[in-house]
Amino acid sequence: MNAYIYQVNVKPQREGERGLPKHAVESARVTPHGIIGDFNRYRQEKLHGSLSRALLIMPLEMIETFNQEGWPVQAGDIGENITTKGVAYSDFVIGARYQLGEIEVEISERATPCGNLKLLPYIGTSKWQEFRRVMTERRGYYAKVLKEGQIQKNDLVSRIF
Repeated sequence: MNAYIYQVNVKPQREGERGLPKHAVESARVTPHGIIGDFNRYRQEKLHGSLSRALLIMPLEMIETFNQEGWPVQAGDIGENITTKGVAYSDFVIGARYQLGEIEVEISERATPCGNLKLLPYIGTSKWQEFRRVMTERRGYYAKVLKEGQIQKNDLVSRIF
């Protein structure tokens, strides 16, 4: 597998804002609670800091599929923390472990489309239901952090178990 981190994405906590779109950074420190400096209100307030959803991972190849289907999705738009390249969406497996730079993660579940996606300027309320159907089973994967560390753009991604 010749895969790597295409982009690392964060969104700091700001009053009145949601956790997307996230914006690219060169590198980030990852702990069992997620990326330092990134805020996810749903994870923190509704799930009480659930460690099984510390990171959201999305392959660039799926974003490119959305683009081919007419949706102008960009890396970070759907709230993913890590955008990978070189790993097909179907190659991520729940329960599998991956090395991304210094960190190790375990894929815990598929992400479901959340209502905040309608805040994206190209979605809005008028296209929300259609986009939600498009995103179903294709919004990325949540991961639990098993080994914390630093990640950065172009770090290698490999399956370890």
